[in-house]
Amino acid sequence: MQLEDQLNATFAALADPTRRAILARLASGETSVTELAKPFDISLPGISKHLKVLEHAGLISRGREAQWRPCRLEAEPLREVADWVEAYRRYWEQSFDRLDDYLRVLKTKEKGE
Repeated sequence: MQLEDQLNATFAALADPTRRAILARLASGETSVTELAKPFDISLPGISKHLKVLEHAGLISRGREAQWRPCRLEAEPLREVADWVEAYRRYWEQSFDRLDDYLRVLKTKEKGE
């Protein structure tokens, strides 16, 4: 998947609060679909749909160990999102630095008057 497609899939997956909560739970370690579904008022097929979106985005992987179907977090796409957002953080820091400089100039002019 190309970076732009990966970012689109990741942001689409993260747009839903249930999916974000699932990822937060998986950050503590792998668990079964049944365990993931417990805190939600959603059917297992509904949770499964959310898991498919997360899996398509590469944010989780699902295994098969006998009767247990563990899900685990795959954090690489989140790093790619963080890298993408980093450029905008630098933009805002530079904007605030310019604003600080401008405010210093105004204060200096005020004192000089």
